[in-house]
Amino acid sequence: MTEQDLSRFLHKVDQLQQLVQSLDGDDHRRQSLAACTSHNEVVALARTWGFEIARRWGEPDIPAVDDNNLLREDLPASGSESERTLLEGDRWRLTVINSNDASTPPGEWMSQESFEWVLLLRGSARIRCENPTEEIDLSLGDHWFCPPHRRHRVERTDPSPGTLWLALHWPV
Repeated sequence: MTEQDLSRFLHKVDQLQQLVQSLDGDDHRRQSLAACTSHNEVVALARTWGFEIARRWGEPDIPAVDDNNLLREDLPASGSESERTLLEGDRWRLTVINSNDASTPPGEWMSQESFEWVLLLRGSARIRCENPTEEIDLSLGDHWFCPPHRRHRVERTDPSPGTLWLALHWPV
């Protein structure tokens, strides 16, 4: 562990300790925290109380955009995502998708004509699917395959520094 990583780790531990101390004698805060159902909800709630606990140990600083480094993609506005094509051939397309605390709008589902395979390069996400019904939690390094016409929706992605996806699409 580098000195910089150690400092980040200790800062996060300090923030978590302060957060725990802030719960003493504050039943409303305790109930609010207990009502959270995901890591993202806890992070967002802690942020409203002035605590920054989102950063994971070992995550690098994300410098300015560099077309040759996917980890340096510009983060879109909170609640949205951006997508850009990296490479494409006659029958395939490789994209990078950058999500910032984004989800599919309530009541909407995605269903595409092509196959899709995604790999998470940063952050985490939850996907809900139909036929069969399932929820999939993805973290750094996890991948997921979606066949054509399978209805699915993104339930959540991480807030800043966001969720970064590498997606490969190809036709039937």
